[in-house]
Amino acid sequence: MDMMDIAALSTSMSRSKSLSELGTLILDKTLDTAKEMAAGEVAMMDAMPRAALETSVNPAIGSNIDVSV
Repeated sequence: MDMMDIAALSTSMSRSKSLSELGTLILDKTLDTAKEMAAGEVAMMDAMPRAALETSVNPAIGSNIDVSV
């Protein structure tokens, strides 16, 4: 092996490690953002009245009551 090959290999491995660490950091930040968005959606659903939530899933069922006798 040439000395240049060893230097190039070392540089390549170092660059690969750096890119791998960068990818891991980006994935971690993306996961944190997804968790925050999911928590916000859960909070919005908890704030909705149950009747509104049910009508959003089944709009034709349970929204009208016939009270005539």
